[in-house]
Amino acid sequence: MGIGDKAANKAEELAGKAKEGVGDATDNRDLQAEGKGQQGEAGVKQAGEHVKDAGRDIKDGLR
Repeated sequence: MGIGDKAANKAEELAGKAKEGVGDATDNRDLQAEGKGQQGEAGVKQAGEHVKDAGRDIKDGLR
């Protein structure tokens, strides 16, 4: 994954945090849950990036 994908995933995580914060402030449980879900989705994508990066590092090390 490129830098653009990593930035997009980080932006998605931050948007989720913002939604959760607005949901907390307005006592909107649906918005809180949506924000937490968005953060979780971004976290999974970021974890996948880390695995791919590690695999690429191992591949490069074997060359």
